[in-house]
Amino acid sequence: MIDTENVRVAIALGSNLGDRFHNIELALRLVEVPKEVLPSEDLERCGPDVFATVIDTSFMYETTPMYVTNQPSFINCACIVETNIPPKVLLHLLKHIEAAVGRVPSVPNGPRAVDLDIVFYGTRVIDTRPPNERDTLDNLKGQLVVPHPRMAEREFVLQPLNDMIPDLVHPIYQKPVWTLLDELAARDPSMRRVVPFPRYPLPADHSWSYPVPNVPPTLTHWTYPIISSKRPRRASKQRTHLMATLNATPDSFSDGAMHNTLDTALAYARDSVDAGASIIDIGGYSTKPGATFVSTEEEISRIVPIVSAIRNPSPGQPVRADLDARLKDIPISIDTFRSEVARTTILAGANCINDVYAFTGREDVYPLPDAAAMKRAEESMAGMKAVAREFAVPVVLMHSRGDAGQNKDYNMYGEGPGAVIRGVQIELGDKVERIIKGKGGVRRWMVIVDPGLGFSKTVEGNLEVLRDASSIVAETNVDDPSQRNPLRGYPQLIGPSRKSFLGAILARRERGRETTPRERIWATATAVACAVQQGAMVVRVHDTREMADVVAVSDELWS
Repeated sequence: MIDTENVRVAIALGSNLGDRFHNIELALRLVEVPKEVLPSEDLERCGPDVFATVIDTSFMYETTPMYVTNQPSFINCACIVETNIPPKVLLHLLKHIEAAVGRVPSVPNGPRAVDLDIVFYGTRVIDTRPPNERDTLDNLKGQLVVPHPRMAEREFVLQPLNDMIPDLVHPIYQKPVWTLLDELAARDPSMRRVVPFPRYPLPADHSWSYPVPNVPPTLTHWTYPIISSKRPRRASKQRTHLMATLNATPDSFSDGAMHNTLDTALAYARDSVDAGASIIDIGGYSTKPGATFVSTEEEISRIVPIVSAIRNPSPGQPVRADLDARLKDIPISIDTFRSEVARTTILAGANCINDVYAFTGREDVYPLPDAAAMKRAEESMAGMKAVAREFAVPVVLMHSRGDAGQNKDYNMYGEGPGAVIRGVQIELGDKVERIIKGKGGVRRWMVIVDPGLGFSKTVEGNLEVLRDASSIVAETNVDDPSQRNPLRGYPQLIGPSRKSFLGAILARRERGRETTPRERIWATATAVACAVQQGAMVVRVHDTREMADVVAVSDELWS
C-alpha cells in the first residue's frame, strides 16, 4: 500500500461522440466510486480508505476540434477532485472510466465518447517516461506527464481551469492559469458556454447497469457567448431564449386563476410554444408579498398534472398534432423552493429548477436573525443540492432577501450607483459558491443566475439592475476592478414581466396612470428589450406571443 496525502487534482474532460453531456456526467459520477471501478491490484495499492470527491467544476464549453479537425465539435469542461489516490493509479482509474463510458481505440486526438486527462496533481511535476525519452510528446501512451504538456496551447483546457483556479501557478512555467490563458495566441472564435437540459421522464428503453445513480439522456442544450476583454460580446451571435410563465395558482400577482385548471394551462402552454417559447416555467406557490401558505402536497397537486399532461397529451384533450409534438419535448422549469416538489415534478417530466430563494428556502429571511433560521436555510440548501445533483438538471438561482416587498436597503454596499448591483454580486455570489463547491456541489455549468427584479429593491434599484445587468456577471466587481466577481461568467435569466416597479414608473410620470399587471405589456416590452441588450440568455415573460416579437428584433439589434 502506498501512503498518499490528500491532494487536489485538476482533471480535464471532453466528449464528441454519442450523448456528450451524458458521457461527461457519467464519467464524473464514476470518478467518485473508485472502489467500484479500479481492479483489485490497484485497490490494494491504495488501501481501504481510498476516495475521490469532485469539489468544483468549471463551466461547460462547445469547442472546435484541434489537431484532427474533420470530426464533430467537442464538449469540454474540467473539475477539481480531492483524493488520496497515487498519480499512476489515478491514471488507471481514468482509463477504466473512459472504457466504461464507451471510448474505443481511435487515431490520436480523434473522436471519442469521453476523454479524461490529469492536468495538475497538486503542484507536483511528474514524468513517468525514461529521462532519455522526454524530448518529444509522441510517446505519451500509457505514461503520465503532469502538468499536462499541451495545456498551454489548448484554450479548451485553460478556459475551464480559469473558471476554477485562475491563480494556481504552473510549477514549470511559473505563471498562473489566468496569465497562460491571457497569453494564448490562437483562440477558437466559435467557442461558447453550454447549459444542457436532461430528458425526463426517463425513456422506457433507458437501461442502467453502472454503480452510480442513473444519468438521464440529454433533451437539448443552450449555448451563450464567453464575454471577456479578449472576447467582446458582439463577436458571437446570441439567441435570447423566451421562458413562458405558467402560474398554476389562484393568487399570482399578475395572472392568478387564469391558468390553474388543466385545460387553461395546456392552452397557455400550446400558445407559448406556437409563439416560440424555449421553455415553460410552471409554479404552484405565489411569491408575492403576503401570499397564502400552500402545503407541499397542494403545490405538487397543482403542478404535476400539468407537467404530465404536457409530456403525455391525452386523446380527450384538444389536439394540434404539430404543437403537441413540440410541447412533449419542450424543457419545463419548476418554480419551487422545496426539494420534495422538485423531485416529484422532475420524475413527472420537468427538466429544470427555478428557485427564487436560491436554495435557502422561504423561511430564510434577510438578514438571518438567529441560529434556527440559519439551520432551516442550510437544510433547504442541502435538500435542493441533492435533487439537482441526482437528476443533473439546470438550476435558476435568484437574488432575494426573504419577503419580496421588504429589505430594500443596500447602503452597506456604498451610496449611489452600483450599490444594488454590488449587493447582488456579493449576496447571490455567496449562495452560488456554497451551491457549486464542496462534496455534492451542483455542476457550475448547470447554474443560471437571476438578479431578482422586483424582489427587495426600490424602483431605482430595479432600474439600476436592469440598466447594468451585464455588469452583474462581468469579470470583475462593479466597484473594485482588482477583485474577481463571484458571479462572473454565469448566464442570466431576467424577469421584468408585469412587475410592480414598471407600474410605479407609469404612475409617477406626468399624466401618469395606475395600471394593473396585465396593463403593463408595453412597459414590459421595453424592459425585455433592455434585458436582451444587456446579454440575458433567457427572459421570463407572461405575454409570450408579444414578447417573442420584442426578442426577435432585439436579438437582431444587439446580439
